[in-house]
Amino acid sequence: MTEDQRRAIPHTVRAALASVAMACGLIALKTYAAWSTGSVAMLGSLADSGLDLLASLVTLYGVRLAAQPADHDHRFGHGKAEALAALFQVMLITASAAGIAWRAVLALGSNEATQGAEFGIGVSVIAIVATVVLLAYQRSVIRRTGSVAIVADNVHYQSDVLLNGSVIVALVLDQYLGWHQADPIFGIIIALWLAFGAFRASSSAIDQLMDKEWPEDMRRDFIEVAARQPGIKGIHDFRTRHSGAHDFAQFHMEVARDITVADAHVVVEGVERALRKAFPKVELLIHLDPEGHVDTDNPLVEADVTPHWFGKRA
Repeated sequence: MTEDQRRAIPHTVRAALASVAMACGLIALKTYAAWSTGSVAMLGSLADSGLDLLASLVTLYGVRLAAQPADHDHRFGHGKAEALAALFQVMLITASAAGIAWRAVLALGSNEATQGAEFGIGVSVIAIVATVVLLAYQRSVIRRTGSVAIVADNVHYQSDVLLNGSVIVALVLDQYLGWHQADPIFGIIIALWLAFGAFRASSSAIDQLMDKEWPEDMRRDFIEVAARQPGIKGIHDFRTRHSGAHDFAQFHMEVARDITVADAHVVVEGVERALRKAFPKVELLIHLDPEGHVDTDNPLVEADVTPHWFGKRA
């Protein structure tokens, strides 16, 4: 692969590829560790890594699809593929949690000791170090792109750090302190943590699919940038949404009633330039209205969001 080809790969795709590569390596290590130690906690960690691989493959497909430009059938792009990939991850995490919890409950009554603690602990330490490196890289990608699929993947791998730490504690308590119930108990704790992580990861994906509005501070900053541009008299019917790494905003913008269409077009272009500079990932749709106009016949028009001082500007 040439340097230009490498640079052309979106950051989200690189992050997903890194997740796939790490999951493959950890599965190989944990398979042998689970067989060697007989630990339920290690088995749970292996199951989680297996689902990590499947989830990361789905994430890779989702971010690759989301990175495709808009086409004839998808005029707003493919950004919501990321949210769908995130929800698929949530289902996998939930299934993993249920399976681990069931295996741990069965193991509670057996009182069987684990073995080979040193090897199991070593594998868990390697997994923790590798996961911390991956998390740091994912966070840098999230800061650049805001990808909801990578956010879900990041939440999932955050739980892996706790999960592998729990495996270490369970093996120490079981083999060095003789508390044989520690391993299945920690298996149940891991399952509960995974279920909680699934709940957290689902919220942002659902918000995107339901076209939830931007956070209030982001909406306010957007309006303030528009308000500083000359010629604009007011804004109403301001609507926003997220889709993958892209944001969409639309609003009705008021201009003076006595200016020409050409002059109004100059005002709109100035507002668009300012907003695109401040919010480069936002796709804008602006509808022009004469000053004081209200769409009373449209039941979908929301209350005026313009600050009180905005309509008084010259």
